[in-house]
Formats: sequence, C-alpha cells, structure tokens
Amino acid sequence: MGSLRQMGRGTQILVLAIFCLSASVMYFFIIFHYSAKEEDPDQLVPQQIRALPSSSPRQPNCICQGSGVFVLKDHIPKDQYDDIVKRRAEEYRKHHIRTSSSLNRLIFAPSNSPLQYPIQGFTVVPLRKTLIPGLVLHAAKRQNYKVTLSVSSGVLAIEALGEGDKEGQGEKEITVQSTSLSDLNNLLGQITYTSTVYRMRTGDLAHFTFEHHEAVFPIVIQQTSVPVLYDIGNDINSRVTIVTKTFLRYTELQALISSIRTYYKDIKIIIADDSLEPQKVNGSNIEQYIMPPAQGWFAGRNLAVSQVTTKYFFWVDDDFLFTDKTKIESLVEVMEATPELDVVGGSVAGHGQFYFSLVYEDGNGEDGGCLNRKGAVTYQPVPGFPTCSFTSGVVNLFLGRTDAVRKVGFDPRLKRVAHSEFFMDGLGSLLVASCSHVSIDHQPKIENAKYSSFRNQQSKDMEDKLAHHFFKNHLKCIHYG
Repeated sequence: MGSLRQMGRGTQILVLAIFCLSASVMYFFIIFHYSAKEEDPDQLVPQQIRALPSSSPRQPNCICQGSGVFVLKDHIPKDQYDDIVKRRAEEYRKHHIRTSSSLNRLIFAPSNSPLQYPIQGFTVVPLRKTLIPGLVLHAAKRQNYKVTLSVSSGVLAIEALGEGDKEGQGEKEITVQSTSLSDLNNLLGQITYTSTVYRMRTGDLAHFTFEHHEAVFPIVIQQTSVPVLYDIGNDINSRVTIVTKTFLRYTELQALISSIRTYYKDIKIIIADDSLEPQKVNGSNIEQYIMPPAQGWFAGRNLAVSQVTTKYFFWVDDDFLFTDKTKIESLVEVMEATPELDVVGGSVAGHGQFYFSLVYEDGNGEDGGCLNRKGAVTYQPVPGFPTCSFTSGVVNLFLGRTDAVRKVGFDPRLKRVAHSEFFMDGLGSLLVASCSHVSIDHQPKIENAKYSSFRNQQSKDMEDKLAHHFFKNHLKCIHYG
C-alpha cells in the first residue's frame, strides 16, 4: 500500500528557462527512459539539470553599420536628455514585466532520465484546479519509490485521496512515496495544479525529482479568450472594405473612386478626411469621416480602419487608379489559404513591388536595441502561391486582416511621412507577404503647393521622429539600407 507525505513549506525552484527544442529532440527527451529489465538502477549515472543563473548576464551591445545609420540619442535635445533617458528606462522596465515570464527562461532537458513529464502544451486557467498530465516514473525494482514535485506560482494536491488523507494538501511542494511503482504512478496521475496568481498570460516551472534525477517542465497560466469571427459572406463586398486617407486632393480622390467603381460597383469605400476645408464626397456606399484639420497620415489610417466591419480592408492611397490587374479577390485568396497571414501587399506602377526586411537586435537594456531595414528582401515563398513571398513590410497597397492591424495600430504622432513605422511596431506580431500578381496604377502628379507644404517632411519632423523612436521603441539606432 502506498503512503503520501506532504511537505508544508516549498523549496526554492531552480531559476531556469525554457529551451524550445525541435520536435524530434523534444520527443526524444520526453519518451526516452531506461528499461527496468535492462538497466541496473545502481549503475545509472546521476543526471543533474543545468540551469542558467537567476539573473541573465548583460546582453552584448548591438551595432548599426553602413550608410544610412541614425544614432538616435544624437537627436534628443541635450537639455532634456538625462530626464528622457530616466523615463525611458522606467518604461522599459515595466514593458519587460508585462512581456516576460518564467516561460522565457532556458531549460536543458536531462538525458537518460526515468522521469516522464509534459515538456510543452500544459496550459491552465488562472486559479482553476487542473490535472497535470503525463507524470510517470520508469524505474527498476526497489524497496521504496519516492518522487517530489514543487512549483512557485501555484499549489499542488492529489485528487484521489479521501478526506482523512488530505492534511497538508494545497502546498507548493508534494512528495509521493510507495513500495509499489504502479501505486506511485497511479497517485502521480492524480496530481493537480492550481495557480495562485491571476494574470492574462504568465507561467510557472514545475520541479520534478527522483533520487539524483531532476527535471523541470513549464506550466502556461493563461486566461481563455473568446473567438472573434467575421462572416465573409458570398462575395467580395462582404469580405473587403476599401480604405483611404485624403488631404487637399479631391480631384485625385474622385479619380480613384471612379476607377474603383469601374471594377467594384458596390464595395464599401471608407475615407478619412483631414482637409483644411472639407468637401462632401458623393456616391453610393461611401463613408466619409471628417477629422480636425491636418491631423496627419497615421491618425487618418486609425480612424478609417476603426470603422471597418469586414474581415479584411484594402488600403490604397488617394492618388491611385484601379486597373484590370487590381484583383482584390486574388489577395483574399492568398489570405484565406494562409490563415496566419495578416498583411499582403501588391505592386504600384512607378514604384514596383516595394518590400523590405526588418531585423531587430535587443542590445543591452541601457543603450537600447538596433533596427536594420533593408529593401527588396524576402524570406521564403508563401506555400501554394509562387508569386508571393514572406517579408517584413510592403508598399502602400495592401490587404490587411482587420482585427490584427487594429491591435498594432498606426501611431498618430507620425503626421507627414510614415509607413515603415507601422511594420516596425508590428514586427513579431504581424505576418506579412508581398505578391507581384496584383498591381495598381499611380495618377500623374498634379502640382498642389498647399498640399506639398504639409506633405514634405521638414528637418524638425525628422528630428522629432527619430527622438520618438529612441523612447517609444527603446532603440539605440536605425539603419535604413
């Protein structure tokens, strides 16, 4: 008959981190154990877990090299520099708290271990009791078997025990021992975990030991989310909204609308308008939203996208012209076939299939990271679409997944010249591709002195933008290649 001993005080879990193994290596470490018939337990070499120190060493500084490098601290007003750096450091500290957890730590799985445990995929709802799956001991014959399990952000218990056996349950460490291996494994199969912290997404590390063998596995603590779905209906009009931003260019805007109606007679068009003296735009299924004057490029994008009710929106500039090659359906086909995609760009006459890569290095916490943008770089083809490739950013002609783009948003502080900045903010969350088989024309330029006086970026605008990146994106430098 097995017996249970609960320990009233938890032991400190080694500070470890999750090492993301390839599928084959993970399978090896999960399944591999020694056979009780083939191995003498006394001849096994004790296996210890290798762990990183409790605090990671200082990260090496990153470098932006080549022409087109902006060192951002040089664009901060000298009389404000110390105060800005202090505030930035505090905001970065809070950002780190929001975005990191024990799940980011590195763990090395022990070799030749008799312990079986869930190496990934064990997720619990905050504060809810959940059985831990897959806990098994594979050991040769002994007089007594004893394992210990401990956690730091929750408590453990055994479901199968009667009321008289529950003294001490609900602690951070539990020790189970038995003279029968099958009885012990039966008890292991009844161990539950209940988190004691309430967060939307965090984690815990469970420390599992048997004799000289140690293993650590992650527990994801995550609140469940409700799906948000879009009914795409039966035609392009229920799937896509065309979106644009206009400022002092009503002649070009009317030409754009006329070209849209040549190919898409009923599709909804949303216009964000921050012109100095707004003019009403007439036409069926057109929504014109008047903004305060000269609020800028990204503020207009935010407003327009906020009013989209379809699964996708098609972003166009107000001086574009639809042609028979502007096939929105083709981009929808790519997105629908690749549900992970968030943005798919096309090609603009006179500009070509503009796309670029973004590579970010953390650097050290004090100086900030380094961002390198390089034009005409793709990563790999989109499966099933040889004319499309994954990249980091695309031209001002793209189909966007409405909910994904809203989560990133467009920074309204960027008024005059802004495009790459959206993809910078979305790096790591937006999956982007560029396709060459969908294109649009660009209208001939019409001289407009008043428009140009707002559109052309001044040196102060550039200084303000670089200073903004220094703080907001915690960057040391940007390289535009």
